[in-house]
Amino acid sequence: MKNKRLAGLLILFTIIIGGTQSYADYPIASHRYLADPSSLVTSDRVYIYCSNDDESPLRGGYNIPNVVCVSSSDMKNWTDHGIVFDAERDTSWAKKTWAPCAIERSGKTYLYFGNGGGNIGVVAGDSPIGPFTDIKGEPLIEHRTPGVQPAKNMWLFDPGVFIDDDGQAYIYFGGNGDENVRVARLNKDMVTLDGDVIKMVAPNFFEAAWVYKIGETYYFTYSTTPNAGMRIDYMTSKRPTEGFTYAGIVADQPPLNNNNNHAAEFKFKDNWYHVYHNRIVATEAGIPTGFRRNIAVEQFDYQDDGSIVKVQYTTDGVTQIGNIDPYVRNEAETFAAQRGIETEPCEAGGMNVTNTSNGDWIKIAGVNFGPQGASKVNAMILSESKDCTIELRLDSLEGKQIGRIKVPAGDEASEWELVESDVNGADGVHDLYVRFVGEEDNLAKLDWWKFVERP
Repeated sequence: MKNKRLAGLLILFTIIIGGTQSYADYPIASHRYLADPSSLVTSDRVYIYCSNDDESPLRGGYNIPNVVCVSSSDMKNWTDHGIVFDAERDTSWAKKTWAPCAIERSGKTYLYFGNGGGNIGVVAGDSPIGPFTDIKGEPLIEHRTPGVQPAKNMWLFDPGVFIDDDGQAYIYFGGNGDENVRVARLNKDMVTLDGDVIKMVAPNFFEAAWVYKIGETYYFTYSTTPNAGMRIDYMTSKRPTEGFTYAGIVADQPPLNNNNNHAAEFKFKDNWYHVYHNRIVATEAGIPTGFRRNIAVEQFDYQDDGSIVKVQYTTDGVTQIGNIDPYVRNEAETFAAQRGIETEPCEAGGMNVTNTSNGDWIKIAGVNFGPQGASKVNAMILSESKDCTIELRLDSLEGKQIGRIKVPAGDEASEWELVESDVNGADGVHDLYVRFVGEEDNLAKLDWWKFVERP
């Protein structure tokens, strides 16, 4: 796992000790290799579903057997929900999970995915993070599905699902040719088609079909061919399945990508976002970048006539929406930036931070300690070493130290333990750095933390 840890270590363009410059939006979820993002927006969170590149080889091809989901309520701190769907484990017929997307309807979440490039499946769950059940037991769309053919070298993947104002649901998909765009109506059960598949055409269409609506206008965004720069272009129409005309460029090829491109656009709490992948993590780790991608996000806007103002790539360009409340339980796998850490499924549920070594850290952006400030901190910790301390600092790695959690000595047989420590000087809004200190590898695992407000 050391290569992955190295990737986490080197995800930042620049770290200046004493004035840490970290880039939470470029990338996000920097401890994982994730790609092909799509969004599901709820009232208080946005969920991003990704192809999981963690298991892909450094060379030779993609191995994407499962879907990873991350989510955020403030667009700065992202929660790692881990693997929420594994095709081989959770279905009787699929082996791969390329470019997933999800949508909610009638209290259920429906997750769509490409089983490689040959067919498209759907599973359903009672929560955006699953578990998901293979209620259909077979593909939703295949090459023999009426309306898919004729097509030249069709890639049958990259589903994008949209529910219109009148309740009609649509699934858009396809790849590898201007005439290989397809759309179909979905029945209200979201797992069967309503009629034949419909052909669409998009100039320089390659992959990554995605549709949303503003007012009476439908926006169809997609990745262009290598000859067209593999940028994200878009078309618009007043009808969901026809009449689309080319409208321009959403975003150029991302920096440090130079390869396949995939993106989704969504509105969350009155702001518009463009989530995409590039290859900055693998680039900075010094490993081959072909099959190890990572996700990032930008804000963007529209002109008065509805045309998209082309996305400008930045390293820290997204504004935080709200602050973190430190006086409630906060999951350790929720953070804005990190160095060196990994996450894993926690036996108590959810995920936890693991594989920590000396100097590894996580940053939680915009923590509001309030005017009274904090007097104590509680943390659920599993100790794996004889000597580990967790430093709590404000605003930078060398910033004001507000506390030190002395981790009880432990070993491989240790159990989770609730540890309490005094803190001092934490008031107002700050970035919180949680830094692991010790001489051994695998210092401690961290499940959650919570401060106690000063009386």
